[in-house]
Amino acid sequence: MVSGAAGEKAGVARVLGLDDDLLAACVSCGLCLPHCPTYRATEEESASPRGRITLMRAAEKGEVAIDDDFVDFMQRCVMCRGCETACPSGVQFGALMEGTRTVLAASGHGAPRVLRWGLSILRHHRTIVLGSRVLGVAQRFHLVPTSLAARVGLPARIPLRRERLRADEGLVDAWLFTGCVMDAWQRDVHAAALRVMRATGATVGLPLRGGECCGALHAHAGLHEGAQALARRVMGAFPGEGAIVVDSAGCGAALKDYGRLLGTPEAMSFSRRVLDIGEWLASRLDRLPRAEGRRYPHVVAVQDPCHLRHVQRAHLPVRTVLAPYADLVELDDDGRCCGAGGSYQVTQPELAEVIRAQKVDAIQRSGAAVVSSGNPGCAMWLEAAGLRVRHPVQVIDDVLQLGAVSA
Repeated sequence: MVSGAAGEKAGVARVLGLDDDLLAACVSCGLCLPHCPTYRATEEESASPRGRITLMRAAEKGEVAIDDDFVDFMQRCVMCRGCETACPSGVQFGALMEGTRTVLAASGHGAPRVLRWGLSILRHHRTIVLGSRVLGVAQRFHLVPTSLAARVGLPARIPLRRERLRADEGLVDAWLFTGCVMDAWQRDVHAAALRVMRATGATVGLPLRGGECCGALHAHAGLHEGAQALARRVMGAFPGEGAIVVDSAGCGAALKDYGRLLGTPEAMSFSRRVLDIGEWLASRLDRLPRAEGRRYPHVVAVQDPCHLRHVQRAHLPVRTVLAPYADLVELDDDGRCCGAGGSYQVTQPELAEVIRAQKVDAIQRSGAAVVSSGNPGCAMWLEAAGLRVRHPVQVIDDVLQLGAVSA
């Protein structure tokens, strides 16, 4: 990295505007290092949480320039936030990284242009659905190289038709957040979620117009204003006081963070309504139908999405909900990242593949035939590595055969 103003690009702000107290919280103890996927993959200090924080401090003091090296070090972070779980000082690394990336994006040195273009489409759900169908047709005519699809984590066969989702009428007990890409590519998960939720006796609503994209990927890329605009739209799509249930860990983490993102009482109230589907089902476990001696036919390894384990801290209810229906095994990697990280496998493909290989090794060591993951990005990324992945609600749905009954 070039030191001082000599390496600084014209028009790029050197000051990140980060909170001094947040920066000072890191005491460089190194306890985060074993939990950081990029440090484990590279063994480079600059690829560790404390290394990145050291660079942030130096940038604030004008000791280093915000040059290409600095940008690269920040963009290589997968934002798994496993360091936060491991940190005894409670360092808010996610807030520091999002703040840094916001400044980088504003100066034109954040998310690549093609990624910005892709993220701009996410607010137009019909365009996503139409584009997905076109891509699905191209797959069937072998116009999409299999190697390319596997490298970026595309589903093996993007569905051409989506199962119709139906909202219950009248006052509902809970809402199911359906999202953008997940709704286009993994609507079968939403259908299973609705069946399992209704099996508890609940009435369930679906988002009103504008409630499709949560803005998580925008926030991770430093596109702060875009994330805020989407957050306001989503808040208007879930009227009332009912719980907002999310079957995507990344989306759930974003929705729970609206209070901080927008800083309004309305946003804070909204975030308090958000629950991961594992949390919601665990609170109604006594209302779920019994398995009546049936078990899932395969041993299931539980893969904790980072934004469920490290951000929401809501990974344990998944086990509570699955235990009556399946034989579970734990992975021995202490919940490390799989390398998906939203768009990480697109922007940092080589690092993403190294991180995924470590996760695949852990899954293979477990001996499980099926992996259960509550995040679409993780599921697609692991499936692209040849693993069989099922969402927790799909496992329950399969055992109870709710799909067969409703069909």
